[in-house]
Amino acid sequence: MSERMTSAAVSKELAGIALTMQAERTGHTPKAVTVVASDETVVVTLHEALTPAEKILARTEAGASKVEDYHRALFAVSCDELRREIQRLTGRKVREAAVVVEPASGAIVHAFTSGTMVQIFQLEPHGVSTHVSAGTSDDAATSG
Repeated sequence: MSERMTSAAVSKELAGIALTMQAERTGHTPKAVTVVASDETVVVTLHEALTPAEKILARTEAGASKVEDYHRALFAVSCDELRREIQRLTGRKVREAAVVVEPASGAIVHAFTSGTMVQIFQLEPHGVSTHVSAGTSDDAATSG
């Protein structure tokens, strides 16, 4: 991060900018924004960012694909502004940018990197449990 701002300060300011930009572009304000900024990477997650209509559309595979395509196109035409804000706050240019849309949860993740690989793991909501076994395939067959 730049000596001008701490990682936490950059994250906080970028969260506000991303929230405003998403609301202006789509007419829908995400429920929350999470920004994780390190020396090499900035990841912006817009929680519950899909409109009610997009959530309904995303219930089918074809609809979910359309929602993903729309948000990828929206990101492509609007990410330059967010890139400029990241550069302004960090003093560093963004080398790469990508977007991941999760229609089932309504999350949209923007990743801006400086050439590193970014792996994003979205956790299930609190209160939802999923059983995962790390045993062998024989264990899985007998544990059911």
